[in-house]
Amino acid sequence: MGSSPSAFSLADLEKIVAERGRGGDPGSWTAKLFAGGMDRAAKKLGEEAVEAVIAAVAGDRNALVSESADLVYHWLVVLALAGVPLSEVLAELERRTAQSGIAEKTARPAPR
Repeated sequence: MGSSPSAFSLADLEKIVAERGRGGDPGSWTAKLFAGGMDRAAKKLGEEAVEAVIAAVAGDRNALVSESADLVYHWLVVLALAGVPLSEVLAELERRTAQSGIAEKTARPAPR
């Protein structure tokens, strides 16, 4: 992990989330989320997403930055609990960049 904000990456945060989540420290919010399971973590992810949307619509830049950080953190907690590595999500995003967004959405299977 670097000393400047630009050196900090999602991979760094993913590693921190995994370590703290599985560490069991009673003073760790991440450990408490892991102990609460997927339902609790997913609910927090949804709450943070709504808060980020509210900040964006309100045009509150500082709140949007803060809520976006909360959103990314809780998203990584959910991924960790689901056993989905960030690398899989990034690979999917990379795959999607090979075609237009419209073509990619058209190629998706229909919802059931």
